[in-house]
Amino acid sequence: MASHNSTTWLITGCSTGLGRSLADAVLAKGHRAVVTARDVDAVKDFTTAYPETALALALDVTDPSQVTEAVRVAEERFGTVDVLVNNAGYGYRAALEEGDDDDVQRLFATNVFGPVAMMKAVLPGMRARRSGAIVNISSIGARGCAPGSGYYSASKAALEGLSGSAQKELEPLGITVTIVEPGGFRTDFAGRSLTQSAEPIGDYAETAGKRRKEHDTAHGNQPGDPAKAAEAIISAVEAENTPRFLLLGQDALAGYRAVAKAQAADIEVWESVSAGTGFDESSSKQ
Repeated sequence: MASHNSTTWLITGCSTGLGRSLADAVLAKGHRAVVTARDVDAVKDFTTAYPETALALALDVTDPSQVTEAVRVAEERFGTVDVLVNNAGYGYRAALEEGDDDDVQRLFATNVFGPVAMMKAVLPGMRARRSGAIVNISSIGARGCAPGSGYYSASKAALEGLSGSAQKELEPLGITVTIVEPGGFRTDFAGRSLTQSAEPIGDYAETAGKRRKEHDTAHGNQPGDPAKAAEAIISAVEAENTPRFLLLGQDALAGYRAVAKAQAADIEVWESVSAGTGFDESSSKQ
């Protein structure tokens, strides 16, 4: 976005983790921040610390009326929403066969359709000004597709697909869209923010089963520092050339490269088959 003047950020999911760290960093730098959480009491401390520049709002991104109202109140208070960060989201562990339909609907409502509703709500103002930045927090899981994380990976892959097209639609209008893929960060993601299927199936004990919450040792041991992730996101938004894609964490870098290498190997082995599927014009004319 390249503007280093005071800007207004609207951040979803600020009660804990990356959202809270980002809100802290944005406000400490003198920007204005609309800090949101489903339970507004979880973010009221921001308005105590920054009464002039912080606005705390209750926001469940799956509730269309709350989405519309949050953006309306933000624009009424601060005039504009210059940066939207779609951070609200959670994880879900289940083998594909174990996935509960209602659980999966809720997951996509929060991780995909919530961010879409937020983008639609802020875009009229951004288009009118021909400036703005949208940051969509995805996950290295969109690429890694670990066993037991298929539904979560799918929700983040959907968000990335939407973001990729939005980049091409919005960049000519002066609006950037950045996909952020963090690795493991020391947040509540593997704790409070992780749900799973109620009924495990025995045949998946050695794959998806090993990653159920009761067997997961990641919580509290993740390598990433949320405060450093927040600084990285602010730097990316304020850069002269804001990136379309940003990996966060050495584990995310390594994971991305491993997946890319494995896919490149498959492409190479099957290249002649891939290339050989066109109509043979010479034989078709005989």
